[in-house]
Amino acid sequence: MADKVVFADRLLSLGLARVSEAAATASADLVGRGDEKAADQAAVNAMRDQLNLLDIQGTVVIGEGERDEAPMLYIGEEVGTGEGPAVDIALDPLEGTTLTAKDMPNALTVIAMAPRGTLLHAPDVYMEKLAIGPGYPKDVVSLDMSPKERVEALAKAKGCETKDITVCVLERPRHEDMIEGIRSTGAAIRLITDGDVAGVIHCAEAEITGIDMYMGRGGAPEGVLAASALKCMGGQMWGQLTFRNDDERGRAAKAGITDLDRIYSRDEMVTADVIFAATGVTDGSIVSGIKREPGWLTTETLLMRSKTGSVRRMIYRNPVTAK
Repeated sequence: MADKVVFADRLLSLGLARVSEAAATASADLVGRGDEKAADQAAVNAMRDQLNLLDIQGTVVIGEGERDEAPMLYIGEEVGTGEGPAVDIALDPLEGTTLTAKDMPNALTVIAMAPRGTLLHAPDVYMEKLAIGPGYPKDVVSLDMSPKERVEALAKAKGCETKDITVCVLERPRHEDMIEGIRSTGAAIRLITDGDVAGVIHCAEAEITGIDMYMGRGGAPEGVLAASALKCMGGQMWGQLTFRNDDERGRAAKAGITDLDRIYSRDEMVTADVIFAATGVTDGSIVSGIKREPGWLTTETLLMRSKTGSVRRMIYRNPVTAK
């Protein structure tokens, strides 16, 4: 039997950046054009093509949906050359399709890679999420607390008043009570329309973004991607799957999840070293969006490895030919 191939995260990281960059570049012509589906499909096609150039035995565990819902990059799809290490891949070829179509901030292409069997196979349901940045005692906040209690606990740990805390929340009717609880403390709220992977990442760079905490309910697949980023950057995160009907509970069962009430910590969603790449499509507080000039497209990519805690910001100036 051949020796098991080691997950060479250092060697694979640059390849992962190229995957993310290709997806962003492919969607460049569709920024602000009002066509969400076309922008997403362009990113999917480019990401898949680049993944298939990597020497990996890759399996998509967080993707565009089930096989019958997504022709490419579906959950369970095998990618790569079939050589090299066996890996799990979590991806969102265009996190913020609406943001892209409307040319609004914080649209990203996002991908994470880890050894086979180490990323949570989160079904396409909602996840209650809570995240803070690095530098705090373990479990200083929890999903068992009310929103008000979380703000008060974080302010105490930070050594500030509650009015000095800023919380990022996805703007949805389901969060109205939570927003009321947060505001009752005097804390500020940064509302975002889409893109909660970026929302969680904001916590890890509070000195830049001004955001101390993320909370609210969003997609579970995006929760795994966000946990991958925080594992690289530092910070704490918790997620609990929520279900609206039996169909969604069935999706969890299909994904191998038996404890439907379990609260997952960051390291339970991502149990081994992970590499993470995100490229800006539209301008945001994490990375710059695609810049155009005659004959060139320029992208900025955030490339991170949890093993070393390294965070690289990479500028890629790519020549393009006129069509």
